[in-house]
Amino acid sequence: MTMTQLLSLPFSANGVWRELKGMNLSIPFLAWVIVVPMSFLPPVLLYYAGTHYGDSFINGFADKEWRFITTILFLAELLTFFVMGWLIKAVLDGHQLQIEYPDAYLLAAIAPLPLWLSSLALLVPALAVSVIAVFAGMFLSCALIYQGVRSLCQRTENDVVAMSATYTVMAASLLAWGILMAMVWAF
Repeated sequence: MTMTQLLSLPFSANGVWRELKGMNLSIPFLAWVIVVPMSFLPPVLLYYAGTHYGDSFINGFADKEWRFITTILFLAELLTFFVMGWLIKAVLDGHQLQIEYPDAYLLAAIAPLPLWLSSLALLVPALAVSVIAVFAGMFLSCALIYQGVRSLCQRTENDVVAMSATYTVMAASLLAWGILMAMVWAF
């Protein structure tokens, strides 16, 4: 699998999704090899930004307990992976789109990659850069969910049903992301 194929995941329901499905990646493998390492990015970079940029980044940014916040954020990200895998399976089953649990968790592991990578924008001490990166990450994550649903489900003749299921999963994903961000600002 080439980098070009991986970069095409959000934009087409091509054979790359089927190739990923064919790898039969176990849920523990996805958790340990993709989710845990990538879940470190936002907390580590948020800790860096919080301890180095201070109030010049956002007013009140320096006064936060970053060690506590980033630890909770990391643990919440891990929990979100397991909840989202279950939710994807339940939503797709509710729309009569058959998907196996490993495939639901594959989608739950792949879809947040752009959001995790958007945290790299925290290396630039400009709020506008981070906001743009987050919106781009959200767009790409939603595209990954849609293409993943279309490719991983066993019955997707009706694209409207796939879109409806995707919107439900995206709404839940964005709600989970919003809760994670609210936790950061609440502490």
